[in-house]
Amino acid sequence: MRAIWMPRMESSNLEVFLRAATPHLPWRSATMDCFEGGPSSVWQLDREKKSDSAVEYFALADLWEHYAESSAYGLAVPVRHRDAGDTTVTQHYVPYLSAVQLYTATRPTASLAIPRSTGSETDSWSDDSARGGERFARSSWDAASDDDDDSAYYGAASSKRSWYLNFQYREWDSPYDRVPLTDKVSELAQEYPCLMSLRSAELSPSSWMSVAWYPIYHIPAHGNMKGISACFLTYHSISSVFQDNIHRSGPERDGGETTALSPFGLATYRMEGDLWRRPGSSDPRRLSDLHWAASSWLKQAGAHHPDFAFFTSYHR
Repeated sequence: MRAIWMPRMESSNLEVFLRAATPHLPWRSATMDCFEGGPSSVWQLDREKKSDSAVEYFALADLWEHYAESSAYGLAVPVRHRDAGDTTVTQHYVPYLSAVQLYTATRPTASLAIPRSTGSETDSWSDDSARGGERFARSSWDAASDDDDDSAYYGAASSKRSWYLNFQYREWDSPYDRVPLTDKVSELAQEYPCLMSLRSAELSPSSWMSVAWYPIYHIPAHGNMKGISACFLTYHSISSVFQDNIHRSGPERDGGETTALSPFGLATYRMEGDLWRRPGSSDPRRLSDLHWAASSWLKQAGAHHPDFAFFTSYHR
């Protein structure tokens, strides 16, 4: 039976969604000599520590596995409608891999991994509610990707920062043409096994991912609920270095510990009305801050993110 996220007392629908979209992963530990490359490949530790020093991390394989259930059935999020007798519906969201960049301290042994979506580079995609010429073109990101060769990433930028872009992926296709996150990662991992083998302790602070959340249905059906079809774009740090965004959340049933990858950035689309914002709360400010954080991160990373550009162009 699928778990449904139950809101805390007086939580806004925005707060409930952000908690539901936060991965909780096993927080593991291993000695440094278990990492290929030794201390030079581990980011969170003092380089002077010995090979038997403990290194804490989460595995990328666990991260992708976290999305398996929601990829198959949808993430069930309770949404309260205060203007309709304080009723609650359960909205189901499917996660899609929107973008990811993995930076490591050691140079990848293979060529830089920059897979592209299957769609034509000359195509564009638009939402079915877009009017006339309001279409989102791929040309800007394609132009940027044309410059994404090994020399560019292994050159000036990498030499200054002492890390290397090991893998990146950016989604171009229409939401209707995408496959859920777990399926996409499984597809990519066949050619790029680093997606399954890397651990957060091996990833630099510049490593991140973005997940696009699109609604598929809600129970019970409520056709007049303004804003129920809102879409979300969450941003997560996937490096152990950012302890501000990776918190231990207590013991698991097996006696281990978990860590939470709370979204540090957010973009929204179709967020109409006040359904997701609690009146008189700090939700509007939080939405603004999270959107600003996502925009600032992309600018700092020098990354053009097509989904973010699309969400922002229709930002409400």
